[in-house]
Amino acid sequence: MSAAQQPVSTQFPGRFPSESAMEKQDFLPLNGTDHVEFYVGNARQAAYFYRVAFGMSLVAYAGPETGQHDYASYVVQQGKIRFVLTTPLRSAHPIAQHVHRHGDAVRVVALWVDDARKAWQETTARGAISFEEPRVLADEYGEVVLSSIRAYGDTIHAFVERKNYSGPFLPGYRAIESDPVARPTGLLHVDHMVGNVGWHEMDKWVDFYSKVMGFSLYQHFDDKDISTDYSALMSKVMANDNGFVKFPINEPAEGKRKSQVEEYLDFFPGPGVQHIALATNDILHTVNRLHEQGVEFLRVPHTYYTELQGRVGNIDEPLEELEELGILVDRDDEGYMLQIFTRPVEDRPTLFFEIIQRRGSRSFGKGNFKALFEAIEREQQARGNL
Repeated sequence: MSAAQQPVSTQFPGRFPSESAMEKQDFLPLNGTDHVEFYVGNARQAAYFYRVAFGMSLVAYAGPETGQHDYASYVVQQGKIRFVLTTPLRSAHPIAQHVHRHGDAVRVVALWVDDARKAWQETTARGAISFEEPRVLADEYGEVVLSSIRAYGDTIHAFVERKNYSGPFLPGYRAIESDPVARPTGLLHVDHMVGNVGWHEMDKWVDFYSKVMGFSLYQHFDDKDISTDYSALMSKVMANDNGFVKFPINEPAEGKRKSQVEEYLDFFPGPGVQHIALATNDILHTVNRLHEQGVEFLRVPHTYYTELQGRVGNIDEPLEELEELGILVDRDDEGYMLQIFTRPVEDRPTLFFEIIQRRGSRSFGKGNFKALFEAIEREQQARGNL
């Protein structure tokens, strides 16, 4: 993605064409998440963290050695998960301004499409604010078409068309043939990505994803579903037509104390990507490896597991091992799912990750919300931010 573009915080105006004005169809077919780009203070060190802790492999690089003199980018990958860690090379660069404001943070959520020109045309025709008009990048491996629009806060949605490209990532990047540092953990793909927005802004951004990007409401949780004795939030999950891309949108709700979303909005500051859920087919193996490699997770009390089987019924995984690792379980009408959440991966209490395994369930762990939020509140209390 064009890392040199200036990050400007622009809220979507919240005015959309009526549904009758646009034909109801999948006008924005998506093949999945192409990559997630982070703006960071030190991309070399950030890439090392994701390689050693999460087991991702360094696959491509762009920087002064490849002719890019304004910033450096390291591409790390595991399965279909691809992160781009980008850092400015001078303090006056716009990326440095983004890092100064937000810390290490997600800047670009890039979506894989067959036609990046059409994706840009369809979304801007429906009211999206353009960030970058369609452009072509080419090298000896072929060509990639890129375009992008603005989303909440400083977040950008890029459209990446790579059907005529066989290179390691994008033109301008050098392939890294092997990575002796990476220690794979069994991560497969991005399951969903959660955005935090400000007070009373959730429905505006639900409208954005519905009218501008053709997403549908997948699930909805209110403050009765997601609350503790002290804090609460509201959440709506938006998904594209084939379900490959799911974006829960969170906003704060009234509570006795500061919620996790309020803490995020204070420290980020403003709207942004709160967490990325990474899928695995064997959560016991994955979380064991992540523990061994230094990833820290939230914990719930023993009582959660004494009540678990009565709540979710029979499951294939040993209860003792789930408790030892701190893995949560929830069930819906289609099956069950297992999940666990990392502590924030940076000093600001902002970005964290979820590891998830689905055994038929399409839910997001509604039955775990109270235990999870109480675990987050214990962390907030330790930081003095509850």
